[in-house]
Amino acid sequence: SGSGKTTLLNLLAGIDRPTSGIVRAANADLGSLSEDGLAAWRGRNVGLVFQFFQLLPTLTVIENVMLPMDFASKLPVGERRDRAQRLLERVGVADQANKVPVTLSGGQQQRAAIARALANDPPILLADEPTGNLDSTTADAVLELFANLHADGQTIVVVTHERDVRSIAGRQVTLMDGRVIADERAAAEATV
Repeated sequence: SGSGKTTLLNLLAGIDRPTSGIVRAANADLGSLSEDGLAAWRGRNVGLVFQFFQLLPTLTVIENVMLPMDFASKLPVGERRDRAQRLLERVGVADQANKVPVTLSGGQQQRAAIARALANDPPILLADEPTGNLDSTTADAVLELFANLHADGQTIVVVTHERDVRSIAGRQVTLMDGRVIADERAAAEATV
């Protein structure tokens, strides 16, 4: 707590602006973009996964996954439902597509949130404490999903205080009091 993990994610997502220095992500200097430019950049380049899922309760799971597609307009309207269904299949909750989030378990909601984050095929996936509210078995399944996504070429930044992520991380950056105190690459091939 208080180490700067969420601030780092907010800087990488273009939600917060740096007070000094330069933040470069996905070929852009985020500090030089206007608010509209940042919003457009974020829609094209970043998928966000939150600790508390942030699924809209009045929408079905598939509608939640389609929502970012509606904002970014990257896909024709007629293709969005099919893409959302494929993403739900990829994360293992396709059978929950027509349910509202409150009827899903925490793990199912997190998987739906990951599908939503992948909706616009962003080059960067940012996850803020994605296993923080999950039991250990479900957390392991979410981490395995991240490992599989990374194996398929997805860049993923996970911020967490939990040490169990180390087993699948190809690189670990440790923050303390807003400063990087360690930056280590895994000895084996990077997975996440």
